[in-house]
Amino acid sequence: MTTKPIKWTYLKYLFWFGPILTIMGITAQEVAGEWSPVSLALLIAGLLIIGLWFLLLDKIAPGFWGRRSTQVGTNAIIATLAMFVIIGLINFLGVRYGVQIDLTENQLFTLSPQSQQVVRNLDQSVKVWVFESPANPADQELLENYRRYGSNLEFEFIDPQLQPELAQKFNVNYIGEVYLEYGNQRELVQTISQGERLSEVQLTNAIERITGDRTDKVYFLQGHGERPLEASDEGGLSQAVSALETKNFTVEPLNLAEQPAVPDDASLIVIAGPKRALFEPEVQALENYLADGGSLLVMIDPDTNPGLEPLLSDWGVTLTNQIVIDASGQGRLVGLGPATPLVTQYGDHPITQDFGTGFSIYPLAQPVDMEPVEGIQETPLVITSPQSWAENTPEQQPLEFNEQEGDRPGPLVLGVALSRQDSSASPPSEPEAEETPEAEGEDTDEPEAEETPEVSPEDTDEPEAETPEASPTASPEESPEASPSPIQTDESQAKEDEAESRLIVYGNSNFATDSWFDQQLNPDIFINSVSWLSKRDAQALSISPKEPEDRRINLTSVQSGILGWLALLIVPAFGFLTAGMLWWLRR
Repeated sequence: MTTKPIKWTYLKYLFWFGPILTIMGITAQEVAGEWSPVSLALLIAGLLIIGLWFLLLDKIAPGFWGRRSTQVGTNAIIATLAMFVIIGLINFLGVRYGVQIDLTENQLFTLSPQSQQVVRNLDQSVKVWVFESPANPADQELLENYRRYGSNLEFEFIDPQLQPELAQKFNVNYIGEVYLEYGNQRELVQTISQGERLSEVQLTNAIERITGDRTDKVYFLQGHGERPLEASDEGGLSQAVSALETKNFTVEPLNLAEQPAVPDDASLIVIAGPKRALFEPEVQALENYLADGGSLLVMIDPDTNPGLEPLLSDWGVTLTNQIVIDASGQGRLVGLGPATPLVTQYGDHPITQDFGTGFSIYPLAQPVDMEPVEGIQETPLVITSPQSWAENTPEQQPLEFNEQEGDRPGPLVLGVALSRQDSSASPPSEPEAEETPEAEGEDTDEPEAEETPEVSPEDTDEPEAETPEASPTASPEESPEASPSPIQTDESQAKEDEAESRLIVYGNSNFATDSWFDQQLNPDIFINSVSWLSKRDAQALSISPKEPEDRRINLTSVQSGILGWLALLIVPAFGFLTAGMLWWLRR
């Protein structure tokens, strides 16, 4: 019998079953969500057919590997695979080491320096629970930005309908509520919706509030026509008070005419725009408070006499009672008059760090003059432009710089920060006093004769023998106790901070009122001043997070019609005309 040779040429068509079966197996797994026996069988059969095709390729198509088309195809496949590998590596590196560049005008997709610092300072895990599903991309991107600056911040989106036990644990009442969890503490941040997304301002303030380990009490002096703490037509401070409360400050009024001294729990005293002079006992109480390491924020408007000259003169500060005129023209671009300086220059101080050339506004301000005083460190905070001047006669119109009438050219200082380390509270004075008798005993006899004339006549040898013995015996006894020296240094540093007196003087109080508080950097100037005066030096003093501005363009019907004709007719017609002319010239 004779057998017919195998038709190898027909076997090449069986190869297509390999990719088809492989794709069917993978598709079955994707649909079912798991590998079933059917999907595995299809995948294995497809791979076996592809493998057999490669083994029998020489018999199916003799000389296949030597053909030019095979070489070209192989090169194309290798180049394609290499391209996919390169693209995959680029995507992997981009995800693993992502770099973002925010090109928006207000840096909408970049966390403010304060938010970045708050997240970096987290020493324990803080979790953000968002009870909303599905997750909004904008909210998720904002939380991802937070997590980029600190691994201790976590977040999770929860569907309250699918996880009712977790929603009940947080007492969720509405879909969209956002909670913070820090240890055993839970706090509602805000309730988001389609019209109100997650706010960086509220989230950062909530993180500071829930992780804060201290609550400072701020007293606002009252009784002399100062700015009211509630909303008022006369320029209240309700917004400033609310902003302080979000920073863990407790705000209370203070009337020194009803009590002789500043309360012991006061972190600082604020004097905001008094219209009448303080009584001498009140000024003396404030001086005593500063002498004991207190802090004071003074904001005084021109054409007022609060009677604080004795206190301010001791610190080298003088208020000239002139009005600052800004002739730079910057304020006119945003509708401000010349008597409302628009400031873009700031001093080198923790209060104004990272301000750059940001704007702050001070309507009807007076300059603050400084004179160097020994032991007091002063730093200008707010500085006007060189085109400004201090007007001595603002009632005369038009306003023109006249040096003969007492006007002074700019730049002028509108705010100054001062600090003084009180020598009476310095801890090294006592050990020095103990060491000086021993050291001076060999060098000079006069101090010993003055300090120990009553003890030395009878027990001259005994106390001297005890003192050297006491000193060595005390050192070994204290050495194990003094081993945690960092604690002692921290305590001494805290005592030095408490002993340091701080004073800030602004020649204006309007910038903190409700009418101007939310303008540009005005809230940052006020809040950072209070934070520095309360000696929160470990916390971030920087620009507060900003909300995105509404950059909507309002067009008239004529303008919208012109844009419509340009988009639908004029621009396309111009393109077709240009293409037709090029074709005509090249035909």
